[in-house]
Amino acid sequence: MTKLDFDRASGFANAALALLKRSQIPPFPVYFELFYTYATAANRDLNKSVNAILAEKGSIGIDDASTLCEKHLKIADMDARLRHMSQVMSSKITDVNHAIEIAMVTASSYSGSLQQASGDLENGGIDEDALKLLSSRLLKETRRMQDMNRKLEAELENTKDDISVLQRDLDEVRKESMLDPLTKIANRKAFDEQLEAEIERTVASGKPLSLLVFDIDHFKAFNDTYGHLTGDQVLRLVAQVLKANLRGRDMSARFGGEEFVAILPETDLAGGLNVGETIRAAVQSKELLKRSTNEKLGRITLSVGVATFRSDDTAATLVERADKCLYAAKGNGRNRVVAEHQLSENNGTIDVA
Repeated sequence: MTKLDFDRASGFANAALALLKRSQIPPFPVYFELFYTYATAANRDLNKSVNAILAEKGSIGIDDASTLCEKHLKIADMDARLRHMSQVMSSKITDVNHAIEIAMVTASSYSGSLQQASGDLENGGIDEDALKLLSSRLLKETRRMQDMNRKLEAELENTKDDISVLQRDLDEVRKESMLDPLTKIANRKAFDEQLEAEIERTVASGKPLSLLVFDIDHFKAFNDTYGHLTGDQVLRLVAQVLKANLRGRDMSARFGGEEFVAILPETDLAGGLNVGETIRAAVQSKELLKRSTNEKLGRITLSVGVATFRSDDTAATLVERADKCLYAAKGNGRNRVVAEHQLSENNGTIDVA
């Protein structure tokens, strides 16, 4: 590193610490990384988000910093961890292959020595001194073979332990990859996998399975009026209400944008309708406040569609029917729950029955 590089890095670090101090945020590594990245201007989206908060509030609170970290650093951190695990795994495989190659060479040499000794003994005519020499050579070769086996066993044992650690890390990363980084509930990928699994269980058991689809009413207008950071708080609120009102194997997930879903195993259509209504009412009961100003932003509402599994359903057809119910709810005034038994289909149109 040149002196110029050192001075530049020091300048970025000092700027990051100054921002942390001004905002009264503890200089934990994750927050330091956030503001160091901001100081370098290497992440345009991050800088845009930080500047928007500063323009709105004049400073950045610890809640805002946590939100920014989740949004802008999580993926990079996961990628770095995966790269590191891949490098470690590659190194371990190389070490094991090398140890096996040496062991194979040693075993081949030992086999050759045994064959030669066998030939000498079968031919006879070996005197006492030659027999002692042969015995000494075989003993030496045997000990070398034993040492090599011990080294190989140790290498394999160490590799086994390292691979166990890597497996735990991979499991952790996989769990993180199944979470929506903003709301901390399952993401679309996790939902797709879980729905397929629950359909298999339902087919095997014959028990009911219901699917709920939620959409935040007028979310785009809310976002445009109050900003994306406030919109993010709304998404978190809805996710928290979903988690609080589900049970057992029930699963909530962010389906995409302002749409959420809930899988309800062993729940019939009437039960799904009740859960949907409970969640809709719970969300509507929450009055939103803007933290920086305590300004009342009003309330948000949900439109909800409910469908239940049929014997000829696939995951796609079940989601499609729940979506139809959702759009019926939105088309009939929003802030309501519509289940598929409430729908009638006439000439391809869907109306609330």
